[in-house]
Amino acid sequence: MLQDSLVLLDYFRGMLLHNEELWLLLFPVMIVIELPLYLLVLTGIFRWSYNNKDVELTQFPSVSFVITCYGEGDAIRITIDTLVEQVYPGYIEILVVVDGAVQNQETYQAALNGESYHAGVRNRKVRVIPKWQRGGRVSTLNAGLSVAKGEIVINVDGDTSFDNDMVFTMMKQFTSKDVIASGGALRVRNYDVNIFTKMQSLEYMLSMQAGKTGMATWGVLNNISGAFGAFRKNLLKQVGGWDTHTAEDLDLTIRLKQYKRRYPNNKLAFATHAIGHTDVPDTLKGLVMQRLRWDGDLLFLFLRKHNEGISPSLLGWGNFLFTLVYGVVQNVLLPLLVVIFTAYMLIAYPFKFVLALMLLLYLTYLFLSLIIFVVYIGLVSERAKEDLKFTKWLFLYPIYQFFMRLITAFSIVNEVVRRSHEESSMAPWWVLKRGKKF
Repeated sequence: MLQDSLVLLDYFRGMLLHNEELWLLLFPVMIVIELPLYLLVLTGIFRWSYNNKDVELTQFPSVSFVITCYGEGDAIRITIDTLVEQVYPGYIEILVVVDGAVQNQETYQAALNGESYHAGVRNRKVRVIPKWQRGGRVSTLNAGLSVAKGEIVINVDGDTSFDNDMVFTMMKQFTSKDVIASGGALRVRNYDVNIFTKMQSLEYMLSMQAGKTGMATWGVLNNISGAFGAFRKNLLKQVGGWDTHTAEDLDLTIRLKQYKRRYPNNKLAFATHAIGHTDVPDTLKGLVMQRLRWDGDLLFLFLRKHNEGISPSLLGWGNFLFTLVYGVVQNVLLPLLVVIFTAYMLIAYPFKFVLALMLLLYLTYLFLSLIIFVVYIGLVSERAKEDLKFTKWLFLYPIYQFFMRLITAFSIVNEVVRRSHEESSMAPWWVLKRGKKF
């Protein structure tokens, strides 16, 4: 196998020596665009690690959790239990908002059982809020926000559990009055099911936990996850809460960035060691359907809903350039270019040469992933010994990344042709159809 790879690379080198124009193929746009992002993330992690000093909590703001529930069944009890059991001396309110409680009787009853089981626990209040008519994720979040009593509101998914020091760790972010919101780190709970969950676990470690740590350090956090994000309640209400349509988390993040442009000292933070655990799709179909929804929403938000809001005057030059390059170009245009580039190579050059180029790109991305992984294990991971076992799966990660690019490209075309964000399972069709058109 190694010998065959060396032969291919030698053939590739010979082709380059006899055709100077092929040198351009060594620097495809995907490398040119993404190398600066790797450098930004790496330097951000080093800076975060150097400045990361333990903060002593002297005040304990009240916290309201809004749990969005739809179809979790008995699993909702795990989420409720891990929130009640938080090692945090302050008051915690847990609002279990059950969307479509009429058809979701199993989830509704499980939530009621959790409320009853934890009744009387000191400094903890579990309250079930049934929404009899299903209205979707956004209406569920806003229903919880409307009755939340805590100073800090944290939105979480009903299929997510948490380390028992999560609230304590998250509240350290809010000791600074400048922090208006903070994302939390998500890890894959069902990582050991099969190859799909293992690849997603690596993705959550490298792209999300490590990546967001680096981006937040430089003030360009790309998104506060809809499955785990914390906000100052008064400010969250001031910007209008969550909005209709899909990808409500990225939409809210963009609006928060536009808000903080008027208040330069405000910050969007990321709590690297405030850990939540979530289940990811464990089938190819489930993974593809999830990414079709996620990636199609990116085009809708960047180029339709916020096409006039992505500007230096509203975001500031730093966030504007970052959003333009690593929101629009990387996530919307680059996947299409990858497909076009691959098709062109297969048509214009010998198959053996294409294989050699793909091998070179694979080795490049494997090297970059290995660097991020080593830095993640050494500086970021709070479970370094456990995470080291994913080392043997790194060799498949560049292939997984390439496959995800292909799915993203299809998602973009699907959104352009069919406005697929209006077909999301996150809300009933009549809710999305009645939302403002963009």
